[in-house]
Amino acid sequence: MLLLNNELLPTAALPLPNRGLAFGDGFFETLVFAENRLRLAAYHHARMQQAAAALYLTLPAALATPKALETALAQLAAANRLPTARLRLQLWRTGGGRYTPPTDAAEWLATAEPFVPDDSPIHKADFARNTHSIYSPLSFCKGPQAWLYVRAAHERQQRGLDEIILCDAAGHVAEAGAAAIFWVKDNVLFTPSLASGCVAGVRRAQVLQAAWEAGVEYREGLYGQNELLAAEAVFTANVAAIRPVLAIGKTSFQVRIPLFIQIQTAE
Repeated sequence: MLLLNNELLPTAALPLPNRGLAFGDGFFETLVFAENRLRLAAYHHARMQQAAAALYLTLPAALATPKALETALAQLAAANRLPTARLRLQLWRTGGGRYTPPTDAAEWLATAEPFVPDDSPIHKADFARNTHSIYSPLSFCKGPQAWLYVRAAHERQQRGLDEIILCDAAGHVAEAGAAAIFWVKDNVLFTPSLASGCVAGVRRAQVLQAAWEAGVEYREGLYGQNELLAAEAVFTANVAAIRPVLAIGKTSFQVRIPLFIQIQTAE
């Protein structure tokens, strides 16, 4: 079952023209439903509001609040008999037209599949050679720059890596292929700022909030590759899991340092 504009259907044909297909005029969210709740619902909704504003869209009523978002997607998980589900929510502008937006109304589609968490260590990571992050007014959300991550994933696969790390054109570390990146040095938590072109990940926001609540010093900024390689511990974080990175290129890192354990277990 899928959910099209809040209607449960066994399948659906999307009418044409479709501005999401024609112009990428929209965005998406990847979410996890588990233990009868939508994880990080408030963080997801906040990013959706920001993305909608940046694209001059209005969120549909069924997605207008964190509670409405959770209610809508809970019915999808239940309809697919998935107590734990990985959900994809795609929004796009209604109607046709050319570049000039004909409306601020949005349509949406949500799909569900089983979710199997994987917080296993990342054994082999390295910096991307062929693709770099690009800061833009939309780089914080998921969708408008998805081609970057497709290219990066292709390179990761070709090089036999477990994870790939994107930098901007100036060489500043931005993010992993499908996750935020963090590192620990001298008991301080570091992560790239959004000015690097990284996605404003919901788990990234949750980790920073958890650090603040725990009184952990953290810094966001533009950092070179050498600053990351000088870390004591490195980990990636997305809605699916927090995963320690064991090595980037020829540089190895610790795993079980106290600050990492504290962050990993925070929710």
